[in-house]
Amino acid sequence: MKNPNLKDGLGDARRRAEPHWTVRGSLTMHTKRFRFFLTGAFVALFAAASVVGAAAAAGTHQVVYNFTGGNDGGNAATDLVFDSNGNAYGTTVVGGVSGCGTIFKATPAQGQWVVQTLWSFSCFNDGKNPHGGVTLDGAGNIYGTTVAGGSGGICDGDGCGVVFRLGHGGAMRTIYNFTGQLDGFGPGGRVVFDRSGNLYGTTPDGGKNGMGVVYQLSFRQNHWKQTVIHAFTGRNDGSTGSLGPLLIDTNGTIFGIAELGGAYQAGTAYKITPGAGGTWTFRTLWAFRGLPDAGFPYGGLIADASGDLFGTTYYGGANGLGSVYELKRGNFGAYHEHLLYSFQGGSDGSSPTTTLLLASSNDLVGTTSAGGNTCDCGTIFKVSARTGAESILYRFGSSQTDGAYPYYGLSFDMSGDLVTSTVAGGSFGQGVLFGIKP
Repeated sequence: MKNPNLKDGLGDARRRAEPHWTVRGSLTMHTKRFRFFLTGAFVALFAAASVVGAAAAAGTHQVVYNFTGGNDGGNAATDLVFDSNGNAYGTTVVGGVSGCGTIFKATPAQGQWVVQTLWSFSCFNDGKNPHGGVTLDGAGNIYGTTVAGGSGGICDGDGCGVVFRLGHGGAMRTIYNFTGQLDGFGPGGRVVFDRSGNLYGTTPDGGKNGMGVVYQLSFRQNHWKQTVIHAFTGRNDGSTGSLGPLLIDTNGTIFGIAELGGAYQAGTAYKITPGAGGTWTFRTLWAFRGLPDAGFPYGGLIADASGDLFGTTYYGGANGLGSVYELKRGNFGAYHEHLLYSFQGGSDGSSPTTTLLLASSNDLVGTTSAGGNTCDCGTIFKVSARTGAESILYRFGSSQTDGAYPYYGLSFDMSGDLVTSTVAGGSFGQGVLFGIKP
């Protein structure tokens, strides 16, 4: 599954040494160790902390940081998360001391942001090429994944990827090394917590059937233990575990998407329900059909207060150029697709790989990886969850340095302004952090 528009090695979602697509979010609730908040029946990442609205200070939109590709990193293929002091955190795929990516902290300062490199990956035991951003716990520790590196196995001549923990004091620890066997390999997105402090994520490859896995990491007796809770078969359950964050409700039920497979080979939406004795039950909620319906979802799921699910697809829709869809919850737990918007490939954008953000009870906001201006650099869009009407908040390529290709989703700062990242463009061609007042 290759997108000719995806730049800087983001083309093939199954090529582990290159960026994988993500989005999507979720965390959990309030415990002594972790800070969360609830939206309806679901739990969502605490992104709206208290960042100063840099975009608002200068007008309707603004580049707030240009990555150089040096020690600060490059190819900012990342979601952004915030701490309680308003600092943003994310990852870059390349750059840093060894050129294998970074973890960064971005602090708003007088209309621009100051970026501090918290960790430069060495390409070896600590991992190589992190994608999709990080997750914070309540103590300020940082968790994430890399698609390669580590000491757990050799995959395509490289390590098979890791899950890492960067301590509040700056100590890096690899909490799991993937082996490329039954445990999967090539994780490329954020991990998420449940209310008990377990971590969850997916891999696009490996596992019992070679189609990717959904995994759990549990902290027991001073070490993290990995358990595969589902190995994709490529049949009705789907294949290629999505690299965006999973969505977890207050009961510990996991909602996610598979990029491929399913009854129509156009991907699936699923849920995995915990049971007694550590058992898990997998259920396909929807098999995407592809054009003219939604098809090939790369972005993760979000939920509204009534439990309806929303997402984007990279292909499919009336024009085969991607879509925004709703999965409406019906009787007895059944879901039915409602196609909200089909991208046209022109000024409205195309090929979204984003996880959506619920901006209000009626509006969904996200990014497209292509379309918009003549440079095909992507857009920031808004779609009504009621009517499906789309409007464009920004088209990248409007200036020579405003960034290009926003693959990941948007976050709100405390001022209500939106912040996103791009993998290319900017003053140095290495991507930007970008703020916009909706």
